[in-house]
Amino acid sequence: MKFELRVDNIKCGGCASQITNKLSDLEGVSDVNVSVEQGMVEFSVAETELSLVKETLKNMGYPESGSQKGLEAFGSKAKSYVSCAIGRMSQDEQPSS
Repeated sequence: MKFELRVDNIKCGGCASQITNKLSDLEGVSDVNVSVEQGMVEFSVAETELSLVKETLKNMGYPESGSQKGLEAFGSKAKSYVSCAIGRMSQDEQPSS
């Protein structure tokens, strides 16, 4: 089943790269597409596994929009900077075409 989630803290291609890699590594998740401009993550997964995807995004610092406030939101923002940096480094390591 195809899902679309609006998430917080997506800032750049590094964020998108890390989200795509982590979600694609989850069993049963496919067709991952991230829109940095819209803050949207699209993917296909069985409905029974949707909570695992949401939890994975939250743990990376990209919680579903509106789901966090205060210190919890601040912590997610900090996590997203780390995920973003990892994503940028992995993009830099890929050979250019």
